[in-house]
Amino acid sequence: MEQVVKDAIDVGYRHFDTAMFYKNEKEVGSAIRAKIAEGVIKREDVFVTTKLWNTYHRPDMVVNSCKKSLEDLGLDYVDLYLIHWPFAFKEGDDGLPKDENKQLIYSDVDYVDTWKAMEDCVKQGLTKSIGVSNFNSKQLQRILDVAAIKPVVNQVECHPYLNQTKLISFCKEKGIVVTGYSPFGGPTSIAPLHKGESPEPLKDPKIKELADKYGKSVAQIILRYLNQHGVVPVPKSANKSRLQQNIDVFSFELRPEDVAIMDSLNRDKRICDFVQVKDHKHYPFNIEF
Repeated sequence: MEQVVKDAIDVGYRHFDTAMFYKNEKEVGSAIRAKIAEGVIKREDVFVTTKLWNTYHRPDMVVNSCKKSLEDLGLDYVDLYLIHWPFAFKEGDDGLPKDENKQLIYSDVDYVDTWKAMEDCVKQGLTKSIGVSNFNSKQLQRILDVAAIKPVVNQVECHPYLNQTKLISFCKEKGIVVTGYSPFGGPTSIAPLHKGESPEPLKDPKIKELADKYGKSVAQIILRYLNQHGVVPVPKSANKSRLQQNIDVFSFELRPEDVAIMDSLNRDKRICDFVQVKDHKHYPFNIEF
């Protein structure tokens, strides 16, 4: 992971998305600090995002959790701190606490109360901005109704088979940027959070036709498509040549008729559904958007 981040910086990436739950904050931070030490970048050149995990939603735990992430990253601040999911689990260091029946143990902490503590992270200079991840429109509105500091980002799954048109429109109306994870769909390392089949838009024949038309890869067409909808995609790759390919999406533009073709591929097919907790009162995917 450390080498991948170094490669990404060398290629030109400046936005890095990590999380406590990913267990790679130390490696991400080490790579960034190494490149700063080499004089390749300055701290202000990179935008670092990390996230509050579900077992630390209790308001008195939020600031300390952010500080722990900063300690692991080896940074004085992050640029963006997100609530990873709207639902909370039993408090503690076990990220997926389970009972004797192997069912996840919930906490009844309300994310609105968590948000107030997120605002304290900004006030203490631990993060420049705060936002959320995997929130639906109603959950976002609940936060907007009480926020002293409004969320600047909602990070959600977004790809051609789940294009999130309605949620993106809602977020734009509220001045919230949408970051799109899993932009290529398909099987990923988020398997513990997923049950069922995975769509694979990288194998879609219509997208392949567009790739041939533009002389680009299927991945580049997907990233450009999301970009033109105002989404900030965060593609994941450990391959240096694909890292270079994935960032080379600003030299062309999809024509309106081709954007329409991409729009038509939507199936509302979700990969990261976390169905194990669909009975949680704050589960976000039980409404339309």
